Amino acid sequence: MDKSILSHFQSESQTVEERIALGKALRKKFPRGEQGDYQPAPDRADPVSVLIAQGETRIPELVPIRHARMLTSPFAFLRGAAAIMAADLAASTKSTGIMVQACGDMHVANFGVFASAERNLVFGINDFDETLPGPWEWDVKRLVASIVASGKFLGATDDICKEGVLAAVKSYRNRMHEYAQMGYLELWYATISETDILNTMTGSARKKAQKIIGKAHERTHMQVLGKLTDLVDSKFRLRENAPFIVRETHTQDGLPINEALSLGLESYFLSMADERKTLLKNYRITDVVRKVVGVGSVGTRCWVVFLTGNHHDDPLFLQIKEAKPSVLEPYLPTSMYANQGQRVVIGQRLLQAAPDILLGWFDLGGAQFYVRQLRDKKGGLEFDPEKVNVKNLDQYSALCGWALALAHAKSGDAAMIAGYVGNSDELDQAMVRFAYAYNEQTEKDYQAMAAAAMSGKIEVAHEGG
Repeated sequence: MDKSILSHFQSESQTVEERIALGKALRKKFPRGEQGDYQPAPDRADPVSVLIAQGETRIPELVPIRHARMLTSPFAFLRGAAAIMAADLAASTKSTGIMVQACGDMHVANFGVFASAERNLVFGINDFDETLPGPWEWDVKRLVASIVASGKFLGATDDICKEGVLAAVKSYRNRMHEYAQMGYLELWYATISETDILNTMTGSARKKAQKIIGKAHERTHMQVLGKLTDLVDSKFRLRENAPFIVRETHTQDGLPINEALSLGLESYFLSMADERKTLLKNYRITDVVRKVVGVGSVGTRCWVVFLTGNHHDDPLFLQIKEAKPSVLEPYLPTSMYANQGQRVVIGQRLLQAAPDILLGWFDLGGAQFYVRQLRDKKGGLEFDPEKVNVKNLDQYSALCGWALALAHAKSGDAAMIAGYVGNSDELDQAMVRFAYAYNEQTEKDYQAMAAAAMSGKIEVAHEGG
């Protein structure tokens, strides 16, 4: 055994109380009230230029679709502007230096319910494209900024938005104190079950949660078979919807799609644990399409692979998604993983209570990808003003704060964070100030993007036609 490893396991560890005290001591150097400060850096990059630079690394014909999606509202803009906010957090905010596995793109639409390996539904973060070890504050600040932006998009008053932020941060603090006292194995196995979700909700929020959970239970691979495929010449084929879902003969690099899939899936297979390989090798590829996904991800390469197992009632749908370097990477140590897909997968396994059993990654022609199941008992909140009761924003925000605390506690030092955040509402109030200050920045950036679209500086392809 490596002596350094042996030394680690034989060294004396600090107690929970000692680590809480270290967290408290950080308040002198980084007062909690100052976490609410935000002023754009004097040399802040033009936000439109940041988006244009990102577009240069993506599929050209899809970039205008990304712009269109971001321009639907300031909240949609915030969702697609993770790179812009990462730069702002690095340049214009303070950090305690306590590191966690940061999500990197933490906002209220990046949570949902999904199935564990035991087929139980749990609630948690569901997007990890930007994950990287980073300051816990960055995720909290992006979350609270998104609460205000989404609230305003849904027509909420300032009081409702403020209560949403306060609820999220209070929930984060309280849960972090709870996790600080847990044994490490107990914490590792901790989840937010569907019972936990319903027990924290009241009134119409509870009814909405029940509806989301009910839909998630129905979103099996058989449900996907009926929704995404057509029966053509006695064979199921994935349904096209150009330009969002298209069947390609070649990849963007000119490689025949069958050859690319063979190479990619062979490499993906090697990234999996042996018992997962035994399961996967029973399936055969039936069809594949390229799909446009998300807001910030539009323009990256993404395929849906339809496989069939024992019979037609045994479908498996995999999503292959391109992974680029995290938007956090310019401001933090480079990922220890050479393959960006592996970075995403390992980050998901650290942050998510019950990660997908078929997660894996591969490299193809210099591009890197990760693989996961598509829609396997997954569900999220629909940010539709006609469907969401904004008066429940505080209850949903509290649930998000809980899930974020669990993710950070699993990957960081819960006791130190608990010591810093404390029991008062000082951090909560500071985060309200930050959320509103950054929302003002988001609205300015959104207007700058809208002006760029009007002037023709950026191309916008509206999805309606």
